[in-house]
Amino acid sequence: MLLTVSTTHQPATDLGYLLHKHPDRVQEFRQSFGTVTVLYPEATAERCTAALLLDVDPVRLARSQARNSPDFSLAQYVNDRSYAASSLLGVAMADVFSTARSGRCASRQELADSAIPLEIAVPVLPCRGGADIAHRLFEPLGWAVEADPIPLDEAFAEWGDSRYVRLRLTGVVRLADALNQLHVLLPVLDESKHYWQGPDEVDKLLRSGEGWLGTHPDAALITRRYLGRRSGLTRTALARLAELGDETEEALERAEEEDVSQPEEKRIPLNVARHEAVHQALLDLGVRTVIDLGCGPGQFMDRLVKTPAFTRVAGSDVSTRSLQYAARRLRLDRMSERQAERVALFQSALTYEDDRIAGFDAAVLMEVVEHVDPSRLEALERVVFGAARPGAVLVTTPNAEYNVLYEGLAGMRHPDHRFEWTREEFTEWSGRVAATYGYLVDLRGVGDLDQTLGTPTQLAIFTRKEGDDD
Repeated sequence: MLLTVSTTHQPATDLGYLLHKHPDRVQEFRQSFGTVTVLYPEATAERCTAALLLDVDPVRLARSQARNSPDFSLAQYVNDRSYAASSLLGVAMADVFSTARSGRCASRQELADSAIPLEIAVPVLPCRGGADIAHRLFEPLGWAVEADPIPLDEAFAEWGDSRYVRLRLTGVVRLADALNQLHVLLPVLDESKHYWQGPDEVDKLLRSGEGWLGTHPDAALITRRYLGRRSGLTRTALARLAELGDETEEALERAEEEDVSQPEEKRIPLNVARHEAVHQALLDLGVRTVIDLGCGPGQFMDRLVKTPAFTRVAGSDVSTRSLQYAARRLRLDRMSERQAERVALFQSALTYEDDRIAGFDAAVLMEVVEHVDPSRLEALERVVFGAARPGAVLVTTPNAEYNVLYEGLAGMRHPDHRFEWTREEFTEWSGRVAATYGYLVDLRGVGDLDQTLGTPTQLAIFTRKEGDDD
């Protein structure tokens, strides 16, 4: 099976740096199910193509599977695994291009962080649901999609098309994002995996889907197919995506409706409850101007903008890609001049002072602090509470004690979390910050209450003490 990645970014041979595979070499990598070869059919300054060729050994694959699930059918040896892209190709690509998928490139980091023109081709791809499903999954990610059905037999047109397509994607996308999207969506299109799926598959999905899965309109479909329609894992994955503030509330509700084991009473997704709690707190405080610090793809910003009581709304994030998503969600390009004057989006790191985040009645840090390295947390406190100094600061963060109630969760709720606080630790941090910077603090819980473990989300509402204005 074959996958090619091409670029016309100049010099195009920089693709070798991004993939960490030299264009002048042919390299082989052994997998448990076959051998991967990486080579460059073309490598000029104008255009460069890297090809990943997976030679599957059906006997070796069958023997490795037999250790866990004996299967003596002929289908183990007579199948399409040697030719059609599947989870085998996804796993091989993820392993061989692991550094590229992480977005790291010491010699060309600026390029690794940038979107570049890419063309990806998979000549034979199982596509359950037909070519339409390929368009449905890739187009929202910014790709132009060509998915041509492959006939069962060109000599017998009346037989119709097979379940395979020739896939060609073109777009201006960051290479790391493209590889991670393929890692997830190849087995999703095939709707099959060559290995048993355990709870760790949720972590794999969240890592590869970071930054795009939560905002995908078919997040529920992707999650369900990727996890083999295992309802428990699907609910866990969608719930954890919702924890991050991604747009998965409706997807989670749909997944729960499809699972007959769920009780009739429908739960309010935690992300919805969190947004409602913070939004109501802002209204209760009577603030007029609000900044969402670490606004991500702008889901909460959208709610703020739609609230007439807020006369000025801003959002900041360190990620330019998240800000692009937010601008698209808010439809900034379609706003009238008067509306646009009320809304602002800009890039900013919360560990460095920035005059643009000052001058607001309230600042929101929703599921942000846990993404900051503990050694940099004091810098964030100084920037937000000391320099920007809004009248109110609202902080939400996970309650680590509640994690034991999430099925299949091992460790923290997301791979990018640097820490997660218990209720006692959050109380201690909030009290110290309030005392240091002249604020009062009100601690609350958000989400379903467990009498022993508390609520899944912790909320601190800091209000500046009267007469303590600088």
